[in-house]
Amino acid sequence: MEPSLTPPAAPAVQLPVMLVAEVQDSLLVVVHDLTRLDGLLAHTMENLMERFTTASAHLSSPALGHSEELDRVRSALHAAVTELQFQDMASQLIVHTSKILQGCAYRLASESMGSEDGEAVPFVEEVPERPNPVTQDEMDAGSIELF
Repeated sequence: MEPSLTPPAAPAVQLPVMLVAEVQDSLLVVVHDLTRLDGLLAHTMENLMERFTTASAHLSSPALGHSEELDRVRSALHAAVTELQFQDMASQLIVHTSKILQGCAYRLASESMGSEDGEAVPFVEEVPERPNPVTQDEMDAGSIELF
């Protein structure tokens, strides 16, 4: 008698369909909220950049002259603008996290409920392999010309 070459079945956990549906709904609500947060951040950054640009233009007026204190204010303003670049990193993290959560929600539904004949399965990109698309964790001045 030949030994069976089929691998043992993976352990499985049975969950009530309503629990799976509630978890999936909660994951999709979080994805929606993250998308709204990304929009709020983008809108706020646009407004801040507009205000900083206006302030910088006023501080560059030749009528103000040059003083050590004014130079410190100009320098602080330029540093603040550099720090606004965090919005780009935050947006990348939000998109990355949203993709993971959405993928989990659809996979949970697919694995637990299956699909009926003729039912379209929502297209979901593969969950990103990298755990974090943004590796920078602090902002330093660079060579970017902002004004």
